Amino acid sequence: MTRLISEGRSTLNYPDRGATARRPLPAGYNITHHRTRIGHGRAVLDAAAIAVTTFRAHRDSGMLVTAGPAPVRQGDRVVVGMGFGPLRIDAPCEVIWAVYEPRRTGFAYGTLSGHPARGEESFEVEMEADGSVWFEVNAFSRPERWYARLGGPALPFLQQAYARRLGRYVRQIATGARPARYWKGWTGSRRPDTGWGG
Repeated sequence: MTRLISEGRSTLNYPDRGATARRPLPAGYNITHHRTRIGHGRAVLDAAAIAVTTFRAHRDSGMLVTAGPAPVRQGDRVVVGMGFGPLRIDAPCEVIWAVYEPRRTGFAYGTLSGHPARGEESFEVEMEADGSVWFEVNAFSRPERWYARLGGPALPFLQQAYARRLGRYVRQIATGARPARYWKGWTGSRRPDTGWGG
């Protein structure tokens, strides 16, 4: 299910806005970094970029994502849901930056008030000079809510495991030679610089 999330005043719950676009990541957080080789060539890059910027990879991996129109852009609001029924946790985020370049596409979102954690996470696909395509996750976070703090030492392990899982889904989608459903019948690019269109 997708619905438009209002782009009201930002209520980020951490001070290091945009830090996933820089190195090193800020101190005082749990750091997650994972890089997965997706495949080779322009077709794989484009398919992976669509899977990431439409949240298809997130949804296919089991997350419930509520977002505005895709592809994602800076300022969009996103809610990522985990769990089921009364155990479901909604994690509100705001897209901090988005990049659409010929060899690199991705975005980062930061946590908003009400999120169980504080921090930021980026998802990027990039084609290197040799034509190899990579998916990369970088994140910094720390628990905010009591139940997240209760998880304590397990949280970095779970974040790393999820980054690996997401990488597998991006690879599967990008090399499966089938476009994401969202794009079927789509006739134009929201951004002229992506080169996507029908």
